[in-house]
Parts: sequence; structure tokens; C-alpha cells
Amino acid sequence: MKLECGEYTLIFKDGGLEVQKNHKTIYFNKRPMFVTIKTAMAINEFYDKAYTEVDVFGNSIIAKGTLTVNSGSEFSFSDVYEAGASGFKVSRNVKVLKAGDDLGFSTKISFTMTESNDTHDYNCFAPGVWYRQNQFAPDFAFGKDLDCEYFWQMETRYAMPLFAMQNIESGETAAISRWAPDVTMRSLDILQSENNIDAKFTIGSIGMSKPQNKTMNYMYYGFEVRKEIETKTDGLSIDYVYPGCDGQMPGVNHYGGLDYNGTIKTFQRINHPVEPGFQQNYSVAVNFGKYDGFRLMMRDIWRLTYDRLRDKLFNVDNELFFHNCMKILDRYTRQYGDSFGLPFACQLPHMDINCVSFQFGFVGQQPGIGYQLLRYGDKENMPETFNKGVNLIDFWVRTSMTESGLPNMCYNPGISTFEPYPYYIRMLADGIEAILDAYLYMKKKGDERSTWREFCQKTADWLISIQNEDGSFYRAYNTDGSVRMKSKSNTPSVIRFLVQFYLVTGDERYKKAALKAGDWSYENAYLNMEYRGGTCDNTDIQDKEAGIYAMFGFLALYDLTEEKKWLEGAVGAADYTETWTYAWKFPVRAPMEKHPFNRYSISGQSIITIGGAADVYMAACSYTYYRLYVITGDEHYLDFAEFIHKNTRQSSDIDGSIGYIMPGLGHESGDFTRQTLQSQYHWLPWCTFVEVDPSSRLYDTFGGYEIADAQKLSPEERIRRNRIYDNYVDSL
Repeated sequence: MKLECGEYTLIFKDGGLEVQKNHKTIYFNKRPMFVTIKTAMAINEFYDKAYTEVDVFGNSIIAKGTLTVNSGSEFSFSDVYEAGASGFKVSRNVKVLKAGDDLGFSTKISFTMTESNDTHDYNCFAPGVWYRQNQFAPDFAFGKDLDCEYFWQMETRYAMPLFAMQNIESGETAAISRWAPDVTMRSLDILQSENNIDAKFTIGSIGMSKPQNKTMNYMYYGFEVRKEIETKTDGLSIDYVYPGCDGQMPGVNHYGGLDYNGTIKTFQRINHPVEPGFQQNYSVAVNFGKYDGFRLMMRDIWRLTYDRLRDKLFNVDNELFFHNCMKILDRYTRQYGDSFGLPFACQLPHMDINCVSFQFGFVGQQPGIGYQLLRYGDKENMPETFNKGVNLIDFWVRTSMTESGLPNMCYNPGISTFEPYPYYIRMLADGIEAILDAYLYMKKKGDERSTWREFCQKTADWLISIQNEDGSFYRAYNTDGSVRMKSKSNTPSVIRFLVQFYLVTGDERYKKAALKAGDWSYENAYLNMEYRGGTCDNTDIQDKEAGIYAMFGFLALYDLTEEKKWLEGAVGAADYTETWTYAWKFPVRAPMEKHPFNRYSISGQSIITIGGAADVYMAACSYTYYRLYVITGDEHYLDFAEFIHKNTRQSSDIDGSIGYIMPGLGHESGDFTRQTLQSQYHWLPWCTFVEVDPSSRLYDTFGGYEIADAQKLSPEERIRRNRIYDNYVDSL
């Protein structure tokens, strides 16, 4: 008996499974019925067995059997296999028939690799958690140590519940993903620990494993408890484990005075109860393919899963939301002595000001907010708002420039001086672009702000003076221009500014510098997928914002030159960056009474750094993804642009009904992977800035606050308007 999908055939043989391509077996599972038992001694033993009954039922194949473990616990399996247009669906029912002296259990759907048994021969993809071999992840990250036996992590940690393994030599790829976004709420009165039971737990884990025929449990202080078992293992496999677990993970020994000083690891397991009549029901998608490289595989597997699991669009009036956000920026921008700006952090729900400090970019986004205020005040005939924006820009131009041409970046009005802080290239890019935007806006109004232009000129000249021979820039510098952090991964951040300052001045030096930076970024950020260090308050590890700024930089070069190379880079960065976005949903509880997640979904939030918490920064990209759609005609970019233009708003009090002091407010970030939000519950200026910036750009380019408004334009008109540099300096 067999099922076929494209070039791949799923064959049922001797109670087991084989996946063949061109009559060659590339994946298999000789004993598909698999159960892990939490014994009376809280040690997890695993057992497996072949099906005893396989039947055809219509277009499906049903495989069944009963598995009995040494304690006498008995489990019946009924698995339904179906073939679809893009892959296979496996639907599993497991029922506890008898209970021996066992505490809990989990089950697994898996496929063993035949091409290689070595984890180092595979690149892996788990959205927001694992890219290739996690070269740019921190040392403690999941997947960093490829010599572990288990690589299983809760699917709620993934931006989508998806894990893929690609053989580096052949390109053959296997992927497993949850079939539907049907996770329910776990037991809220149980805290996840080393090895506990939760009958309500419906989250799985996805990953790979290469276990020995031994148990694996860790004591609370890291001691490894292992004993041999009779079950034989067949090698490296891709797995879906239900209910889920997190392991093996690097750990830290918090306990002193012990005799155990070995390498610390953890393995946190969730089990279902071994109670007669208890049932598991879950379904997964299994996809196979062959790809010429990791990027193509990542893009295809992500999109296949996205099309099936993407959450519905959030119902939000983006024009009203934009105005509410601008009211927030207007209200909290004020004069502090001889400076103008917004507080660094305010506690929700009442905007209790925690501290006042101004950052040039990144989480402070002070000049960016200044530009938005002067633009908004001018367009809405609000002179006070307009003057706030002008004064904010003036403050930075007047006070922050150093002799080297590198502006100071963190000002504390409480002590009337700049704080000690590295001069990050990424933070520099945020602020200097905004000052140039403000200069152009005022210039087109007939108000020449020569000091604003001179400020940009000094910074542009400084960038040229310190650019490396290979076109790169270092991640951070000192006040005198000497190098602070030698990583070059933030190079794409300043490309768009250099392009736009070239358009303002016509000086070929800036164009040349932008192209050189583009060449370095193409070879490293794009071809080597070296998207790291984009968040200034994290180490130089893989993250989302490095991808965002690479997308901005490559697209600026394409807008300038129309060379296909730069569009290729922009598309590559876009395909990478979107995989950090929670496109699916699962229920999350916020312990704060007034929080949007108690009413709305978490979809649209995005993982910040590899395997980390999530925030709303993908909101900054909706305009860019829409522009990519107009350039490429790729309907997926249109869908994703609209998704992040709407669903990112779900972490905000969009209409005041949540109870925040002002509608439009939202929290900075949080970890909700365990279905209970852990957050500092505060607002930083960037939270609102990244909501308004793409909306204002969308309005200025396409004439509306909704992507649906832009879609009402004719294709020809959209293309014409999308050539944003054609009229960039017309009135100068």
C-alpha cells in the first residue's frame, strides 16, 4: 500500500513506513508506534512497535496497533495517512487501554534519515529559533551544540510550528509542522518543571533526535540519570513529540556545595496521565522536497506552512489607529530644560514615567518621532505639534555633534549631558535618516534648514572616512571614531542614508560608499545569511532587525540603480525576516488585568533575537513588504504586508477599550511561549514609532492608511508611485 505526492511515495511495508524517491528509500520508520513512559521513578523510558493492521479507506490509509510496555500499561494507536497537493497529513489517536505502575506518557511521529546519521550533515530551520547550523546563535542556544542526542523544543517557541532538516550535500529536505492552530490553554495552576503531568496540555515539540538506547533525565542540579533500555534506535530522525518538551538544553548550576561539576544540561518534559480512557488526538503535516540551497528551502517550507496556518486578519481601522498613535507622541513630547524629547520608558496602563532619557535611534527613536511630529503637525494644521517636532530635531542638531562627525546618541536631561553609550551604526542610521527626512520636508515647504543639512553632511563624511576597504562598517565606535565592536554585521544599516544623501547632494562619494557597503552586505548578510547584531542591547547574535535593515538597504540600492542584484538581496532579506513573525496563534493569558492579549491574539508579534522573546517591531516593515509586492508581483508579499499592517496592532489598546490611559498604547515586548505573558509591561517610544512610520510612508506614497486603499490604484499607478526616488529631490 502506498500514497504518492509529487516525486515522493509513502510506502507501508511490514508494519513500518518508507519514503521513496525514484525507488530509493530516503526516510523510514520501522516501528511507527512510539511511546515514552514516565515511570514510577520519574525516569522516562521509550518503547516502539510496528503496526499490526494497515488498511485502505478511500483515499487514506489507516494503520493501527497496540503497544504494551514493561509495567503493563497498554496503548492503542490509530493513525490516518493522507496525501495532499504539497505533502502528507498524519492524524493520530492514542488511547490508554490499561494503566500499569506509570505516571505519564508522550508519543512521537518521526522519520529516520538514510542519507546520513550525522547531525553536522544537515542544515535546520525552525522559524525564529534555528537557521542552518545556528552559526550566529549564542553559545547557550538550542541547536548550537550539534553533538547532543535530542533537539526538541515546544512549538510555541517557534514563529510557526515548523521544523525542517535539509541534507547539505543532496538538498533533500524533510519538514514536520503542526496541522492546525488548535492549541488550547494548558493548566494554569501547574508550573512547568523537570518532568510533570498536565492532562490539558496540547502543545507539541518539533525537532530532531539521535538517541542512544538509554534513558535521559536530569536532576535539578544537572546530574544526568541514564540507564540502558531494551528498545533499539535506528539513527537520526525528524520528530513531532506530543505533548511537548524542551531538551536537551544547556543549563546553569545554581547550587553550590555539590560534588557534581559536570556539564549542565536540562530536559523539561510534559506528560499526559496514564489513565484508562485518556486519549491523545493530534495531526501533523509532513513535507518532502529537494532544494538548491538553504534559502530556497526556508522560503518554500515557510510559505507552505504560512498558507495553512496564517491567522485571520485583525479588524482594525488603521487611519484611526495612526491618529491615536500620533496623539500619544504629541502628548508625551515636551521640553525638559533646554532639550525636547519623550521619556525613555513608561509603565502601563497609566504611563507612569520610569525614566527620562533620549536615544538617537533604536528604542528611543527621538529624531524619527521629531520628523513624524513636524510632518503631522503641518498636514493636520496643528502648530504646537509641528513646533514640537521642529524643536526636537533642532535639539539634536544643536547639541549632539562631535568633532569627529559622529553624533552623540544618548542624552539625559536630568543631568544635562550625554550618557556613556556605544555609538552603534544601527542607532546612528535611525536618527540620521530621520533628520534628513525632516530637512527634506522643510525644504519642500520653502524653509531651508541649513544646519540640519550640515549635520547630515558631517555624519555622511564621517561614514566615508571610516568605511573599511571591503565596504563594511564596524558595529560600534567610540567618540573619537575608534572601533568599539569589530563585528561588521550592521553594515547594511547605513546604506539607505548614504543613498538618500547622495540624491540630495549629487556627490558621487556617497553613492560609491553605499554601493561598496551593498557589495559587502550581499556577500555576507545575504549569501552567508549573516543577519546578526541588529538590536543594540543584545550581543552580536542572529536576530530579526538585522534582516530588516538589510532589506531596507538592498531595496534603497535597487530603487537607485534598478540592478537585479540588489532586488535579489532585498527579496532574500525579506524572506528571512518574515520567518521571525508569529503568523499562527495560540491562547495566551496576561497576568495584568488590562492587557490586549487577554482579548486579542499574539499573531503579528515577532521574535527579537534567536530563541528569544517577542515584540511588535515587524510593524515597521508593512510598507516595505508592500513595495516589494509592487516590484515583484509576488502575491505572498501583499498578503504578508497586510498581515503585519493589521495583526501587529493586537498588542495595543487600539480603541481605548483595554483600559490604557490613551488608545493606541502598547507594551514593548514579552515572552508568551508558556501561554502566560512575562513582560516588563512598559512602553518605550519605539513601540509607537514603528506603528506610525510605515503608515505615514504608505499614505505619502500610495495615498491611504490601509494597504487595501493602495490596492484600489491601478497597477500602472502603483508602479509609478512606487518609484519613490524619481521625485525625491524635485523641489530642492
